[in-house]
Amino acid sequence: MTPMQPAQDNRAIALARRVLQIEAAAVSALADRLGSEFVEAVDMIHKRSGRVIVTGIGKSGHIARKLAATLASTGTPAYFVHAAEAAHGDLGMITPADVVIALSNSGTSEEVLTIVPLVKRQGARLISMTGNPESPLAREADVHLDAAVSEEACPLNLAPTASTTAALALGDALAVALLDARGFGAEDFARSHPGGALGRRLLTHVSDIMRDKARVPAIAPDAPLTQALLAMTGGGMGMTAIVDATGRPVGIFTDGDLRRALEKGCDVRSARLASVMSANPRTIGPDALAAEAAEMMERLRISQLLVVDEAGALVGALTTHDLMLAKVI
Repeated sequence: MTPMQPAQDNRAIALARRVLQIEAAAVSALADRLGSEFVEAVDMIHKRSGRVIVTGIGKSGHIARKLAATLASTGTPAYFVHAAEAAHGDLGMITPADVVIALSNSGTSEEVLTIVPLVKRQGARLISMTGNPESPLAREADVHLDAAVSEEACPLNLAPTASTTAALALGDALAVALLDARGFGAEDFARSHPGGALGRRLLTHVSDIMRDKARVPAIAPDAPLTQALLAMTGGGMGMTAIVDATGRPVGIFTDGDLRRALEKGCDVRSARLASVMSANPRTIGPDALAAEAAEMMERLRISQLLVVDEAGALVGALTTHDLMLAKVI
């Protein structure tokens, strides 16, 4: 390391802190400026029957693309249209029932302004998001969302930094407000993200991953302990269900129960299952979410869970290994 390196490191950290402080202040200032225009924008999108088209160019175009993706994933049908492409045919996607959100920090981007008359001729509504409420784009919009910042985080005050962060945050605020207005819940989110971890957690039910009754060892409470050991070995679940004459679980016998019985000096050859099983076992229904089963097993620190139907009869069982294979945990 050269003698100059520590000074360079300190300068880099100081600059990074300044950037974060400026951008945090820019986002914080947005909260103080939110008012009736924001409510009007949410109401306009919520009441329209069409989709949301988000457009922009340059850095604002990147933020616009992200906003469209966030809206679409949180219950508001939306897509991104590049402002330059919109003037060359892509405006044909816009219908009178749609809302167009146009992003431009200056509010003077030629490519965006070019399509404004065409959007209005189509009968769609226009929401602008700019850093200049007096700009042409802001004046022509039905609703203007003020994303102005006092300064960019760039030392030259030129590169879009704080302004893009502010626009990104304001777009997220709009998407979340619409999510709430639509009553969009976690299960709705999971349906639009079936390939993700949340989708697996919220769309997978116990019945999807449990081992059915035919594969779950089950014996009567008056059976000898030796029979339970054979059943456990054959079942490969580290447990056997203890069921009564009607098929309802009255207990469970696991590897843990066996260890505790041996510690107490139990005679394996003569003991009956009723004396060593865990009575009144925890159960869950097949229609419950697998995530509920995972939460119950983690909270109770158990590795196996019996599954019963509405009448309380055994219909299956699952283990933490089953949950792991299904990527629920």
